[in-house]
Amino acid sequence: MVFIVLLVILVVVVLAIVSIYNRLVGLRVRSENAWSDIDVQLKRRADLVPNLVSTVKGYAAHERGTLDAVTQARTRAVAAQSAGPAQRAQAENELTAALRGLTVAVEAYPQLQASGGFRDLQAQLATIEEAVQNSRRYYNAVVRDLNTAISTIPSNMVAGPMGYHELEFFEAAAGERELPKVAF
Repeated sequence: MVFIVLLVILVVVVLAIVSIYNRLVGLRVRSENAWSDIDVQLKRRADLVPNLVSTVKGYAAHERGTLDAVTQARTRAVAAQSAGPAQRAQAENELTAALRGLTVAVEAYPQLQASGGFRDLQAQLATIEEAVQNSRRYYNAVVRDLNTAISTIPSNMVAGPMGYHELEFFEAAAGERELPKVAF
């Protein structure tokens, strides 16, 4: 009888460990998938930037510094594609800031704003930026779930020995947290 009780306890423990491990694997795979979604959106944005810069160059030739800043920020963002979330976020946040600078510079050119090609590119960029934000939110939610599972009992007893570690969140730059200033 004691043997059967010990066997049942052992089976329950093994099943619990397997269940916890499978949950951790599922969360890790979801986090990798979410990171891939961010990567796809950031690549779409990086591919769109040269077209946007080319369109603006035709109208705003003397905005060279702004255009160079966007081009350099894009180059750094593309170079950071294999980096981790913190380095990638920093490079992408620099590109976001440069694109904001470009948007401000463009406001001085009504003929550019009226251009159908520019409006299309601007709409595509807005769509991609929204997709990037959604991908970031999803990734961070999955990372939160994985990090919580890694840190809480009993799954931390399985996560540690299996080599699981907490992942970094994809965080916004300090400037993205500030509200824009609107003056009338």
